[in-house]
Amino acid sequence: MTDSLTIALAQINPIVGDLTGNADRIRASRADAAAGGADLVAFGELAICGYPPEDLVMKPAFIDACHERVKALAAETADGGPGLLIGLPWADDDKLFNAVALCDRGEIIGLRHKHFLPNYGVFDELRLFDQGPLPGPFDFRGVRIGVPICEDIWYGDVVECLEETGAEILLVPNGSPFDRQKFDVRIQQAVARVAESGLPMAYVNQVGGQDELVFDGASFVLNPGGALAVQMPAWSEEVVLTHWSRGAEGWTCREGDKALIEDGLAGIYQALMVGLRDYVQKNKFPSVVLGLSGGIDSALTAAVAADALGPDAVHCIMLPSRYTSNESLSDAADCAERLGVKLDQVAISAPVQGVEEALGPLFEGTSPDITEENIQSRLRGLLLMAVSNKFQPMVLTTGNKSEVSVGYATLYGDMCGGYNALKD
Repeated sequence: MTDSLTIALAQINPIVGDLTGNADRIRASRADAAAGGADLVAFGELAICGYPPEDLVMKPAFIDACHERVKALAAETADGGPGLLIGLPWADDDKLFNAVALCDRGEIIGLRHKHFLPNYGVFDELRLFDQGPLPGPFDFRGVRIGVPICEDIWYGDVVECLEETGAEILLVPNGSPFDRQKFDVRIQQAVARVAESGLPMAYVNQVGGQDELVFDGASFVLNPGGALAVQMPAWSEEVVLTHWSRGAEGWTCREGDKALIEDGLAGIYQALMVGLRDYVQKNKFPSVVLGLSGGIDSALTAAVAADALGPDAVHCIMLPSRYTSNESLSDAADCAERLGVKLDQVAISAPVQGVEEALGPLFEGTSPDITEENIQSRLRGLLLMAVSNKFQPMVLTTGNKSEVSVGYATLYGDMCGGYNALKD
């Protein structure tokens, strides 16, 4: 039995499938936490493999590799330093669970499995994992810690079971993607569970972009009654020590730093930058290229790219046709100069005329309409893709409010509403 505990919340940016890199991030976070005297280091959901792992978890060799990495990390806890709470896919006979492993004193001393598996929106866990039983708490160095996993706190059942079986602290690993209302919704759900159980809660979320999703971190701690004790920043990797003590009424966390969480358009802009940066860097693109027209859509795209990657990694190309105004040319040049990005110009009048001439016999007797207008945009896409193929930058497309933005709709999914709001 102990009356004090220091828990480090490790808000890291894993890469799906990069088991070596993720293990190194976990190891480095543990070293930082150990330097501050932590007893336990907690990570986000499925931290060893990254979230969401999708169909990688259907490969037995991948599951085995995850197990081995976590066992190796567990062995390192024999040094007497902090324990580890690591999320991983765990196979048991013919079942596969979204699980957490508690590692201490050189081994995995306990496992818990996620009970509620989300299967809506961007989530596909019911297809990949089996439902775990309602869990009891871990006994960690004399403290009974309940570990509901992400979706498990969106319903009362799991926390109720943990409270009834003696949990003293709730420690929640999450892979919760950003959307415009998500932070407030998370807080509301967490407060509800704390109020129902009377238990304090530490909520640790991953950060960073992964394909079409982006995770904001913004981990936090609530004391009994729902008061905010610690608020970690959004959008950055952090390891924060939280200090706990046992009193007559149970465990409470000492008040710590409370970062400001930006909402509204500022939060959306941060999400766009982080999502773009991580998509480019995790997929090892050297830079990006986009068409800069002089309009609002491409100017915003260029600004996001320059802020996310630095101006040296952004190549803008003006692709004027015979309909392009001098104002558009000067606006594009001014935008590129202000952002400090490279701007080239490739005229498309001749290729547009060539396509129109090639189609002339087929279109004979018809009046020009949107068909001819679209030739310009499609040629611009072809030329940008040629630059991408030649020099390997990733192409960013620039859609407006009446179009489907292929680049950002693919990268940021349900954040397109926020993207369009920015342009207003």
